[in-house]
Amino acid sequence: MIRWPLLALVALASPALAGDLAFVTSQHGDALSVVDLGQGRIVASTRIEGAPAPVAYDPAGRRAYVVAADTGRLHVVDEEATVVAQADLGEGAFGLAVAPGGGVFVTDWYGGMLTRLDSDLQPIWQSKTGAAPAGVAVSGDGTLVATADRDDDAVSIYDADDGRRLYQVPTAGSHPFGITFHDGLLYTADVQGDSVSVIDASTGELVGDISTGSHPYAVAFAGGRGFVTNQYDSSVTVFDPATLQAVAEVEVGDYPEGIAALPDGSGVAVANWDSDSLVILDASDLTVRDSIDMPSGPRAFGSFTGRQVQP
Repeated sequence: MIRWPLLALVALASPALAGDLAFVTSQHGDALSVVDLGQGRIVASTRIEGAPAPVAYDPAGRRAYVVAADTGRLHVVDEEATVVAQADLGEGAFGLAVAPGGGVFVTDWYGGMLTRLDSDLQPIWQSKTGAAPAGVAVSGDGTLVATADRDDDAVSIYDADDGRRLYQVPTAGSHPFGITFHDGLLYTADVQGDSVSVIDASTGELVGDISTGSHPYAVAFAGGRGFVTNQYDSSVTVFDPATLQAVAEVEVGDYPEGIAALPDGSGVAVANWDSDSLVILDASDLTVRDSIDMPSGPRAFGSFTGRQVQP
């Protein structure tokens, strides 16, 4: 059921936001924060009941999608942190990714399903996944969508237009969670395998893997490098996508989870769940160049950064 409109909101800044934004969910704090990455500060916020965790920002649509993990309620939030729509998807709703042309893909953790919703949050198609699908990602050209099927130790790849499953590919490590497309390849953070699996999305073949720190969670790319958050090591593993070799491990804060590239490609933003911070890691010199205090338990699982599109 879709309800128009709305949750109570708290606006912390003028409606005239501009620039590079991050939408950061705080699970313990029941909050969504809009961060101006250029200013390094929260510029708007709203309360979202039910432990918000997954998030996907759509700059073209000037909105973000957020799921409350405890209830499965999907919230659509504009760039001023106003909730403009909601849909009750059930308690299994979890991973989110923006669909080409608007709308969103969402995984159902308990039901083992992937659903594509249009911009009015109406279903376009629904397809079976493996067990406990976590992250979901869309290819750069918008033709493919993939899920990390955690409890099947596999990745499912679909035609984004009609939902046909093209491949289900075993991962190198167990319990894939975060999933990311980059240059035609799929990368999954295999939480129990301390590794990243690399899959050719066009052929459905496992082509390599990368060793990480303990309990990797999600993957992002910036400045020609790959970055993986390691929950138990309070660090990010940095790797070379050309050689699939780790080149560095950088401390970022306690229990890092969500990670996303900065819109200009100069670095990555990392949400540290136990440090209550969002840190900006430079992709060139691998130094932490900014740290922003967040409400309790920031997770930001998904593609949560982007450059605001001016009307």
